[in-house]
Amino acid sequence: MRITDLAGKAILITGASTGIGAAVAKGFAAQGARVAVHYNSSEDQAQQVLKEIRAAGGEAIALRADVRSLDACRRLVAEAEQRLGALDVLVNNAGGVVKRHPLHEIDDALYDDIVNLNARSVFACSRAAVPIMQARGGGAIISTTSVAARTGGGSKSTLYAASKAFVSTFSRGLAKEVARYGIRVNAIAPGVIGKPDKAKTTPSHQLEASIKLTPMRRIGTVEECVGAYLFLASQEMAGFITGQVIEVNGGLHMP
Repeated sequence: MRITDLAGKAILITGASTGIGAAVAKGFAAQGARVAVHYNSSEDQAQQVLKEIRAAGGEAIALRADVRSLDACRRLVAEAEQRLGALDVLVNNAGGVVKRHPLHEIDDALYDDIVNLNARSVFACSRAAVPIMQARGGGAIISTTSVAARTGGGSKSTLYAASKAFVSTFSRGLAKEVARYGIRVNAIAPGVIGKPDKAKTTPSHQLEASIKLTPMRRIGTVEECVGAYLFLASQEMAGFITGQVIEVNGGLHMP
C-alpha cells in the first residue's frame, strides 16, 4: 500500500539499527520518505539498514548519538534537520529493558541507564524537535512505549515499565500542548515482539507464559508493528488523531 503524503518527508528514527526501529526505517523509506537512521553502538547494523534501503531505491543517512544524554539528543535532532533539510516526523524508538533486577538491587548507575534511555531521550528529542516543527507549521512525533506501561511489566522490570508509562503519559500531555502548532503526538505500545534483544532480556519461561496469555498465541514480528507508525505519521490518514496510544500486542492487553 502506498501512503502518498509520506513521500519526500524527512523522518528521524531513534534506535533504528535493529528491531522495530530498523523495520520502521525501511518501512518509511519504502514509502519514499527520507530517513535518518539513528544508532549508538550498533554501527554495523545501522550500515546494513542503510544498505538495504538504498538497494531498494530509498534515501537514508546514519547518525550516531547516545540518547541517554540531553546534549546528544539536541545535537542529533539538529543534525538530522541539517542533513535532511527538514524534520517532518520524529520517531522516539530508542529504548529497552537493559537488565532485569529486583528493585532493591538496582544501583544508581542502572537506574540512570534505564530511565535516561527510555524516558529522558523521549523528552529531550521531542523538546528539540518541537521548535523545528512549529516553524514548519506542523509535524508528527511518535514514541514507542510498551504494553508494560499498562501492566507494570514482567518479572524484575518494574523500572522499565515505569519509564515506559512516562512515555505514554508524556505523549498525551505533549499532544495537548502542541496541537495548536499543527503537531500531532502519539505513541505505539508493542506487546511481545520478536526482536534481537528479546532472548537476552526475557527468560524463556516468561516468554512462553506471555504467549499463552496472548489470544493470537504467538509472538508478533517487528514488521507487524510498522503499519501503525506509517499510519500515525500520515496527515491524510491520521490528521485528526493525537494523544493516543495504539496497542500492537495480539490481544495480550485490551485497555
